[in-house]
Amino acid sequence: MSAPTLHLVDASLYVFRAWHSLPDEFHDADGWPTNAVHGFARFLLELLERERPAHIAIAFDEALDSCFRNALYPAYKANREPAPPELRRQFAWCKSLCQALGLTTLAHTDYEADDLIGSAAHRARGYGFRSVIVSADKDLSQLLHPGDEQYDFARGQRWGADGVKARHGVHAHQIADYLALTGDAVDNIPGVTGIGPKSAAVLLAHFGSLDALLERLDEVPFLRLRGAAQLAARLREQRPQALLWRQLTTVALDAPLPAHDFTRQGGDPAELDALADWVGFGPLTRRRLAAAAGLPA
Repeated sequence: MSAPTLHLVDASLYVFRAWHSLPDEFHDADGWPTNAVHGFARFLLELLERERPAHIAIAFDEALDSCFRNALYPAYKANREPAPPELRRQFAWCKSLCQALGLTTLAHTDYEADDLIGSAAHRARGYGFRSVIVSADKDLSQLLHPGDEQYDFARGQRWGADGVKARHGVHAHQIADYLALTGDAVDNIPGVTGIGPKSAAVLLAHFGSLDALLERLDEVPFLRLRGAAQLAARLREQRPQALLWRQLTTVALDAPLPAHDFTRQGGDPAELDALADWVGFGPLTRRRLAAAAGLPA
């Protein structure tokens, strides 16, 4: 028999996508925009109707400047503008929508959505579950074990652990090391000076891991790699930084989680109706939401 599946959704990606892609023509009863809520609801309904998950959790980011990574490196994600009030309000509505549908929501002030997804996948694996991670974020590819999948919903693309190398040039278990070497501009992680994607892939193909690379730096100048001697010198000088970057790029597997197994529950009709009224969902969306929540239309 195939393993049971746990769907883990990176909500922020799809809320932001809706915020940027839909026109500001939807408003709640107080006149605040609701375009992100409408777009997120469309995505969520399509996912639920297409996948029909029995076990699912939706992870939200509530550690935008309070994450444990900020304590390690205060400049972490400091390049990002804070979300405007109009968007923060909609994140709260999206979270409420998931809860009204009977879906488990995950959020924590010390851990990012990636960490909550990683911790849930790690725990579920111990109970024989495979995970489908609904996100295009390459950081999450490090979580893939045999049997798991990552699902870029917008592009309709799926890949497992074996497909990570074709996409990113390194294996799934090397993603955190790869990002530590190259840096990640999105998260304001500098990486090691002079190491780009190609050289990082060559180094990890040869040494296997960042730890092995740092232990065997004397071998680096002899590799068929442009500027290898200079790369070795930079790695030697920036060893502490490289290890710090790896701490930042590694998804945590020990974030606090609710005690249950993320079984999909029935929805709350009163909450769903009140939310639909407030944000202005139309009749078709209301019927689809009721069906997704296991409620009469």
